[in-house]
Amino acid sequence: MSAVVEFTLPSESEAHEPPEARGLSRDGVRLLVGERATGRVSHHGFTDLPGLLRAGDVLVVNTSGTLPAAVPVVGEPLAVHFSTALPDGRWLVELRAAAGKATAPHAGGGPGHRYPLPGGATLTLDEEYSRGRLWYGRVDAAVPPLLQRYGAPIRYGYVPRPWPLPYYQTVFATVPGSAEMPSAARPFSDRLVTRLVSAGVGFAPILLHTGVASPEAHERPYPERFTVPATTARTVNQARAAGGRVIAVGTTAVRALESAASGAGTVAAAGGWTDLVITPERGVRVVDGLLTGLHEPRASHLDLLAAVSTPALLRRCYAEAIAAGYLWHEFGDVNLLL
Repeated sequence: MSAVVEFTLPSESEAHEPPEARGLSRDGVRLLVGERATGRVSHHGFTDLPGLLRAGDVLVVNTSGTLPAAVPVVGEPLAVHFSTALPDGRWLVELRAAAGKATAPHAGGGPGHRYPLPGGATLTLDEEYSRGRLWYGRVDAAVPPLLQRYGAPIRYGYVPRPWPLPYYQTVFATVPGSAEMPSAARPFSDRLVTRLVSAGVGFAPILLHTGVASPEAHERPYPERFTVPATTARTVNQARAAGGRVIAVGTTAVRALESAASGAGTVAAAGGWTDLVITPERGVRVVDGLLTGLHEPRASHLDLLAAVSTPALLRRCYAEAIAAGYLWHEFGDVNLLL
């Protein structure tokens, strides 16, 4: 739980639906920019991004696609949120109870407890992973086909109605595997990517499959699978050597890139599982900027944001975002920290 930024999020600051349902294009959201060198905070539209970056800058993007990771339990007012596939065939899962139009954490369950799933499959809990929330679980069927046939995108109480899976995919998604959308990249459109490339801004892919980030828990990040390709490592190192800035699109891109960096800031091809937690004390070695959504009060991700910017700049950004009516969550506005 972070104490870097303390604030209360008004209910009117929550994005309850995609921008497309609010009469906007995907790239029609707002963009708040905070500059570490000057302390300046400025307000823009997301489509202003090509003019805010420089030729030679590189945007590092996550190519993980969102899974329909919420599956109902047969005969009970419960859902299973499938978080992370583990090397031994088990999954980290979260049990959620029906709560109005969405779900809330479910306090029940125990080792050996079995839950019937659609299609005749059964989930068996093994042991707790995090107290009162995540469990190691086994399913007696292949999970990816189960999700594709019976699952839906994970949705929390601030989104009152379901939206089809394409609303939870970014234009960069190529490899399904994330329990929740790497949402910082959601505002990018094909047209905007073309404008950025035309302006001399490069793109470099990483892959990090995100687990569930229950908004009630504010836990530290736990190990996640990632890949930094050799071509991305080379692109990033060359950009830095030439004076370009490396700007991560989302906290997932920061975590993957920093996991592949040496103490001197050189990136090498890497992959596997990362348990890296980035704080202001640890700092960042490669990333010069971060494009990210607006995070909830007490979210642990705020520590990572403060490592890229400063705690003082982050507090100012969030105060201005609330005052100016920016929208939070995966369908909301975005924040560029340089």
